[in-house]
Amino acid sequence: MAVDKFVLAEGLSALLGVAVKLQSEVSDSDGAVKLDVTSLPTIALLGYEALTELLLSPVSYLTWLLAGWFIGDQPQTSQETRKKENTSSSLRKVLFVIPDEFFDPQYDFDFTHMSKSSSDSDCKRGDESYERPYGWKRFALKVRDKYPDGNAWLGTGGWRNHSDPGEWPVSYHGTGLEGAEGIIKTHYKTGDREAYGRGIYSTPDIDVADGYSQSKRFTSQKNGKTYKVIMQNRVNPKKRTIIEGKNFWLIPIPKGTSAEKEKEIVESSIRPYGLLLKEV
Repeated sequence: MAVDKFVLAEGLSALLGVAVKLQSEVSDSDGAVKLDVTSLPTIALLGYEALTELLLSPVSYLTWLLAGWFIGDQPQTSQETRKKENTSSSLRKVLFVIPDEFFDPQYDFDFTHMSKSSSDSDCKRGDESYERPYGWKRFALKVRDKYPDGNAWLGTGGWRNHSDPGEWPVSYHGTGLEGAEGIIKTHYKTGDREAYGRGIYSTPDIDVADGYSQSKRFTSQKNGKTYKVIMQNRVNPKKRTIIEGKNFWLIPIPKGTSAEKEKEIVESSIRPYGLLLKEV
């Protein structure tokens, strides 16, 4: 799977809505901040406005890294809005990744020329059916041994049909805030962001995620090709709600939850472990 790491950084940029570069491409003048793989759930799944509160308090610099998948209105005055916009514009500059620390190529897999078969229903992750991302190339993130609760959530490496004890099931999403607005209009009562509950949505169906990946296309400056990008996640089954008939999973986050608590909920509930690319 010959894809330049520069292209993977561009894919992260498209997902997060903020410039992501390789370490070798940043300079002191960029004001770049390192993107750690364990901070990716917070960045990708919490909306920018939801974490801006943390910019104004003495919390780790990682709390300002975010990009728009959080669903839920948070009313604020125009003065507060301006204050947050000014703060975010001054801090939200460039992120950088160290490829050897962020990506884990030994677990990359090319599903491009594979198709569904009758044996797919036998493939399990978290004791639930796992729909492989056929048609996509998966670039693994280096998440093994990165979380304090161990690696059971990820299962053992390598190709297998069975599920391991303590493993979490797989979900996908290919959207940022723009796509979430589309989900609201399509599957929610118009204007009501809490029709199914407030929180983080993803889907176990790669085709559903693909339908919401349109806003996450990018044309690489490296090779001129256009790609769609989706994240592959593991979801804690004890912390999700299944939206029956809609093929969505919800990580509930009650209204009024503090930004710090939201971050804690996300990191213990849903963890990206693969970046999926499809050339279009």
